[in-house]
Amino acid sequence: MTPELTDELTAAVDATGSGFVKFVHPGTSRTFFVVEGETHQQAIDALREQRRQEDHDAIAAGIAQMEAGEDIPIDEARKLTRERLLSRQQ
Repeated sequence: MTPELTDELTAAVDATGSGFVKFVHPGTSRTFFVVEGETHQQAIDALREQRRQEDHDAIAAGIAQMEAGEDIPIDEARKLTRERLLSRQQ
């Protein structure tokens, strides 16, 4: 189900001309954005690419450290990996 914008939100989108509208949930004070679908997809794609690049860079750095004889104990490596993975979930 894809609900349609209310008249109020439609007017806000049309009035801004910026492609997005920020609004606040009156019950929770949480902030939400209404953005054009293509803009949302571009942002998601950019974040995924950034994460892929960060993963690639981390792997390359690890290989370089290994080849240079710079290593860390396995327990420390597992701890760092766990921390990095958990930080992505936030």
